[in-house]
Amino acid sequence: MAGQPHYREAHPLVFVMTHWVNLICMIMLAFSGFYIHFPFFPGFMGVARGMHFFAMYVIIINLTFRIVAAFTVKTATDLGSREVDTDIKNWLPQEKNKHQFFETVKYYLFLRKEGVISAKYGSLQKMAYLATIPLTYLQAYTGFAIYGPTMKGGFFAAGTTLVGGPMNMRIIHYFIMWVFIVFTMIHAYLANIYNFNPSKIIFAWKETDH
Repeated sequence: MAGQPHYREAHPLVFVMTHWVNLICMIMLAFSGFYIHFPFFPGFMGVARGMHFFAMYVIIINLTFRIVAAFTVKTATDLGSREVDTDIKNWLPQEKNKHQFFETVKYYLFLRKEGVISAKYGSLQKMAYLATIPLTYLQAYTGFAIYGPTMKGGFFAAGTTLVGGPMNMRIIHYFIMWVFIVFTMIHAYLANIYNFNPSKIIFAWKETDH
């Protein structure tokens, strides 16, 4: 919220690092994906394919590590607080933001003047962030399902058959990419809607006291 201090306890260094890895991989995946779909300059296809698969493996490993770390790393459960607890508790239902979902939606739709102050993450944030987990794994699956060497494997071929063929799977892969791009743009905007303190802590690990 406006004027809210951001301490390192809210974003431990390990989570700052996973955030950096995630962002870099997202940029690499989007760029190489667009190039593979439409080569806008010659002689780069081999590199683009290698970049795409490298970034995909890294982002899946990074996501899996982040999920495991949520059960072991302690982090603040409130912005502006140095009191810490296991990070997974930030993702479970909390009394602090109970019954705030619709109020949060109203705020983002300009139907409410004041933002809803709750726990470290609001109810809408939790839902959006958690939704990216299965979506990321699904995107990896659709990528393997349209990749020549793996697309005929039983596990991937079954999914392709289920959605009606390789072209439909490509469309799903392409659509999910745009979901991530739009999500990232909205996430960046809402995170810095009041000031750049959230970006200072999550990118530079720089604390702010207001």
